[in-house]
Amino acid sequence: MSRLQVLLHAPTPQALERARSNAKNLAAADPDAAIEIVVNAAGARAATESADDATDAHLLVCENSLRKQGLTARAGLKTVGAAVLHLAQRQAEGWAYIRC
Repeated sequence: MSRLQVLLHAPTPQALERARSNAKNLAAADPDAAIEIVVNAAGARAATESADDATDAHLLVCENSLRKQGLTARAGLKTVGAAVLHLAQRQAEGWAYIRC
């Protein structure tokens, strides 16, 4: 069986909360799953303002969203240039997409 690869898309603060919860549940149910939480739009601000030790390693924050809002990713957060491109590339690679 191949390794499960899941993209959780979080474009709002509420979606980020759901994505973090989903990531925790998925990691508990399948510790080998690859999980990415892709955060953009209004979710980017929430990602920069609130830390979660259990899920921050999975976060990928959109640099376009950060720039448009005058934000900087906090230390330790990973970024992607454009969330839309990253999401499309991962889906083309066979990752499962879930909008939270």
